[in-house]
Amino acid sequence: MDFFIVTPSFNQRQFLKQTIDGVLSQRLKDEVIYWVFDGGSTDGTKELLKKYRDKLHWQAKKDKGQTDAINMGIKELKVWLKKNNKDPNEVIFAYLNSDDYYLPNTFQLVERFFRRSSHLWLVGDCLIVNEQGKQIQKPIRHFKQFWRFWLSRRLLGILNPIPQPGVFIKASQILKIGFFDERLRYVMDYDYWFRLFDSAGLPIRLSAPLAAFRIHSLSKGGSQYKNQFAEQYQVARRHTKNRVILGLQRLHNLLIIMSYQILKKP
Repeated sequence: MDFFIVTPSFNQRQFLKQTIDGVLSQRLKDEVIYWVFDGGSTDGTKELLKKYRDKLHWQAKKDKGQTDAINMGIKELKVWLKKNNKDPNEVIFAYLNSDDYYLPNTFQLVERFFRRSSHLWLVGDCLIVNEQGKQIQKPIRHFKQFWRFWLSRRLLGILNPIPQPGVFIKASQILKIGFFDERLRYVMDYDYWFRLFDSAGLPIRLSAPLAAFRIHSLSKGGSQYKNQFAEQYQVARRHTKNRVILGLQRLHNLLIIMSYQILKKP
């Protein structure tokens, strides 16, 4: 299976090298296509990307934000599939933010489980790390691990235990579902998980960590989590009308915000 990976980036040079190296160091028999879309950074990102010009594809120009960059990657995926006459069921798509990174041998593990299964998407575990790459917030990670074991579309209406960097999707589903919603600033991935459930059902769930999700002072998850949970509730309302589920989501969000105020230290 081939992998098609997209990284949206803006002023994240301090982390981007680790992100890029984590993708390029993966070992596969098949092809890894890697696109980095930089939204016009002013921190030297463009100069860093030039050093990788022979190893990845990149674009550096002003865009409309993270979701726009991801969608540009999907457009490139469509072009590449058609140009190379690729079977979209044999191509795995993922996006990885420029402050996160894949762990060694992630692609090999993902490919192995896709080969063994008829599922159309996969969710693995993620470490949570700080700016220096040190593991933090282990209780939050274990909390999400527990609820992923019981993952269902109904549960997704109450909470989101799916760590975005650990998600891999067959390109056939990307073609079927389409683009991420650019009206969403924080939880475009949460909205996409609902759409994946409706199209593809349950994912493969792995307990093994596949990536590291970085929390730092400038990340959305580190500094804007209250706004994130507010938008998450609005997305849940979009995908379910069950008042009990929505009430549980409100309660869950309140409790998590209180917990984050204690535990979420970048």
